[in-house]
Amino acid sequence: MTLTATAKPDAPRPPAPPQPSAAHRTWRKLTPYAYVAPFFTLFAAFGLFPLIYTAFVSLYRVELQTPGDMQWRGLDNYTALFGDEIFWTALRNTFTIGVLSTVPQLVMALGLAHLLNYRLRGRTFLRTAMLLPYATSVAAATLVFAQLFGRDFGLINYAIGLVGIDPVDWQTGTVSSQIAVSTIVIWRWTGYNALIYLAGMQSIPSELYEAAEMDGASRWRQFFHVTLPGLRPTIVFTVVVSTIGATQLFGEPLLFEGSTSGGISHQYQTLGLYMYEQGWGFFHLGRAAAIAWVMFLLILVLVGVNALIARRRYRKEAGR
Repeated sequence: MTLTATAKPDAPRPPAPPQPSAAHRTWRKLTPYAYVAPFFTLFAAFGLFPLIYTAFVSLYRVELQTPGDMQWRGLDNYTALFGDEIFWTALRNTFTIGVLSTVPQLVMALGLAHLLNYRLRGRTFLRTAMLLPYATSVAAATLVFAQLFGRDFGLINYAIGLVGIDPVDWQTGTVSSQIAVSTIVIWRWTGYNALIYLAGMQSIPSELYEAAEMDGASRWRQFFHVTLPGLRPTIVFTVVVSTIGATQLFGEPLLFEGSTSGGISHQYQTLGLYMYEQGWGFFHLGRAAAIAWVMFLLILVLVGVNALIARRRYRKEAGR
């Protein structure tokens, strides 16, 4: 018997996948940009264009009554601004109120976050209550605090009178008015920053605390050697955001007494109030635009200094 081997017929090859057309390939490349286009469109319309146009207006003499009549001044708005004594007063007030409000605010927020990080009874309610001052309208909060700091019938003067301290005129004194405005800022933003710190604390690995406890570290040592190093990026973030907010402070000093001058002698007038007074009080839109750009550059400098300090400290500790 002879066996004849028959060759298997070749299996049919699967058809080649259809090649996408040039239009389809172009669409696949452009799709990611289409997803992010709405953000950049809104940013260009409401962020970039106003910034550039404000710089353009700051080089002209523009009055609010006749915004179409623009006269070229070059840098005269800036030179007039730097020669104005009230501008330097507003700049100094912005710095002092910023320090008086930011430093206690962040220290208190850090302490509150540290307490809320423990397993307390009703901690969910306490965390929610932390956001109530932030959710309160700045107008309502400032008007209430203006009554509390009243000279004749204010609750603050009544309380300090119980311990033998004479009543303080919180609206006319330089230091007292700045403390009063800073108190409003502290009340509104402490809880907000506390929740940010709390979120940062909960992201720190629990193994670090367990190892520190096994080494005999107390709660305070754990806080300084475990919590604070782990919170460094969060602290830098809150410092930068608080610095920006302090530079742009407007609502609290405006509503504290109800005037754009920031008191009789401009004792608590900030740069935001000074810009508003020049633009909508004296109708000098060109001068107001120059103030806005000075504030923008000041914020860039302050944020850059904060970032530089944080980076140097990080490199110094990393090199140990």
